Amino acid sequence: MIQKKVCMIGAFATGKTSLVARFVKGLYSDKYQTTIGVKIDKKQVALGEQTINMVLWDIYGEDEFQNIKMSYLRGTAGYLLVVDGTRRETLEIAVQLQAKVEKNIGPIPFVLIVNKFDLQAEWEISDEDLAPLQHRGWSILKGSAKTAQGVEDSFLQLAQMLMAPKLTSLAQA
Repeated sequence: MIQKKVCMIGAFATGKTSLVARFVKGLYSDKYQTTIGVKIDKKQVALGEQTINMVLWDIYGEDEFQNIKMSYLRGTAGYLLVVDGTRRETLEIAVQLQAKVEKNIGPIPFVLIVNKFDLQAEWEISDEDLAPLQHRGWSILKGSAKTAQGVEDSFLQLAQMLMAPKLTSLAQA
């Protein structure tokens, strides 16, 4: 079995912990839980005949008082960049975090998930806001930890990105 470290990064209160809970345990809670430091979970994902053990590092959110420690990202194979659709500034923070990660770790696979689709009527982020990022080649999904929409797809898409070289070499063998 292949094991990959995956980090959850984004601004504070974007739903990183809720996305992990929904993906790993199928649970959602309306209670807000601030992450202090890092919380680690695991989930096995089957991709064809391959199984990947995703070790999920749920890292505290970035805000004006604290920046994400790049040391938490050491050894990560990829990450989910989480944005709160109801707060435009979380997209700006995500763009800055992606640049910081690429500068410090290098270009590694990531998926941007715009969370809280269940509150779409309150969204401050539009498709026009996301278009320039899609043009840069970013993989962007919309989802909701509350309703589970797009959650599994986001993690599976990242898992496929992490395994793409491996799957390609297996196909050529």
